[in-house]
Amino acid sequence: KLSVSPEIDIMEYCRKEWRGNTPVAKTMRKGYEAVAQKFTSIRRIRGDNYCAFRATLFQALSQATLLPSWLQSEDFTMLPKNLLSKYDWIQQWQLKQKPGKKMGEISDEIKEYLILLRKKWKNISEIKGPTDKQEACDKLFKNEEEEYSLYEALKFLMLSTAIRLYNDGRNGKRVPVFSWLLFARDTSSNPYQLMYNHLNHVGHSIGLEQVEMFLLAYALQYTIQVYRLYKYSTDEFITLYPSDPEEDWPMVTLITEDDRHYNIPVRLCEETML
Repeated sequence: KLSVSPEIDIMEYCRKEWRGNTPVAKTMRKGYEAVAQKFTSIRRIRGDNYCAFRATLFQALSQATLLPSWLQSEDFTMLPKNLLSKYDWIQQWQLKQKPGKKMGEISDEIKEYLILLRKKWKNISEIKGPTDKQEACDKLFKNEEEEYSLYEALKFLMLSTAIRLYNDGRNGKRVPVFSWLLFARDTSSNPYQLMYNHLNHVGHSIGLEQVEMFLLAYALQYTIQVYRLYKYSTDEFITLYPSDPEEDWPMVTLITEDDRHYNIPVRLCEETML
């Protein structure tokens, strides 16, 4: 199974998927027409519970020209060890392939995933030609073991970011609005619950919820722009995570029909590029 399918013309894809005359089909077609003003093609993302990670990371890597500063920091790979020394409940972290493994053993494993993320990002960002860069991304996303290791790294970065935001909020520092919403849920009133009830299950039995898309954006320091097709003709049609992005954050663009599954638009239209 391909993680990221080859590109296909957006309107051709839309005609195949949304043939009928139901109100939903009409909305979807209008939505795709609006996306087609900016992008010519779409690539389908494999539909498991990792698709938000897959779409976001694929887009980030395929346009990466630099290694982000947070990936360059000295203590980046020490995150698992440092966090574990303060929060022993992280021992209940669930690795995809190895449920029930103790964190003492797996902090090294998560460190390996973080090193892999840094290495892949560095290698791909250094490739100059767009075609070669695209080929390198395609190759990476055909390697299942590496791909899922990268998602484990992203999940851990989300946990680390959540801990920081939670502590900032409790210490009276200014935190983004989504952080309050994240910890206002009955099932995630603190980082432990967020890990135990949500992050541990992402990829296995659930995907990312909307408030967690904000957390992913903060963890990567990327703005995630999403065309939400079923919201066409409302002010939520194009949603930004976060809604007030930092100016220097790069942006990736995704498409969703239902806030559960994400695909990616590719190839900017000529006039958009000009």
